[in-house]
Amino acid sequence: MSLTDDQVERYARHLILREVGGPGQKRLIEARVLIIGAGGLGSPALLYLAAAGVGTIGVVDGDHVALSNLQRQIAHTTQDVGRLKVESASDHARAINPDTHINRHATRIGPSNALDLVKNYDIVLDGSDNFATRFLVNDACYLAERTLVSAAVGQFDGQLAVFKAHERPGGRRVYPCYRCLFPEAPPPGTVASCTEAGILGALTGVMGTLQALEALKEILQIGETMAGRLTLYDGLGATFRTVRVKPDPDCALCGPKATIRDLAAHAAPENATCATASA
Repeated sequence: MSLTDDQVERYARHLILREVGGPGQKRLIEARVLIIGAGGLGSPALLYLAAAGVGTIGVVDGDHVALSNLQRQIAHTTQDVGRLKVESASDHARAINPDTHINRHATRIGPSNALDLVKNYDIVLDGSDNFATRFLVNDACYLAERTLVSAAVGQFDGQLAVFKAHERPGGRRVYPCYRCLFPEAPPPGTVASCTEAGILGALTGVMGTLQALEALKEILQIGETMAGRLTLYDGLGATFRTVRVKPDPDCALCGPKATIRDLAAHAAPENATCATASA
């Protein structure tokens, strides 16, 4: 595949990077990325991946744009209030790069559709706002052997991780999955949603952009993977802290005595609309 003259101009700043160049840009054009949630995290991730030239991007979100979303969800505008988020987000992404194909999945991800959605893409970005969705997406990515880039946000802080638990060089488990970090969801009501606690809008931009960057690194196979590490960001202190995470030998999903082999045990995802699934 040869780049067109327009593509050479559009991606000029990529093409002069030794780590990207023509071959890397072609990998981006051929890549397929799924984004769960067109909210505070999914919005910047979608726009930057489209701008970077990712050829096919799927967006999963069943919600409509509300005025209160616009403080952080930058893929939507005031004129989009009332529209499906997948429609407005897709329109704005294609306004940046009409070469990018956007698959609009106007639905909530759940046990009945998660595997079918995930297996059609190379990499999944989870921008959801509730633990039920995070566990579901993690399990689906593990079972479908897809790389997961996960982020979550609080009022002024965020966390970021990449999960490639299905990769076992030499048959040895090297990386953890999400369940290795969080074996169980916290009891209902112990973690406030952004509707209850509030959130500084730009924080979701920081974490969503970092998700896009990690996805690009994985596609291009450059830099050091974040798999096996958890990055914590303190927005008020402007500090990053990274901790190493090992596979949990007792993990119910990826451990040697795993009990989770399908998505049948999952209940329907929580009906939340802000982050800490569509943040």
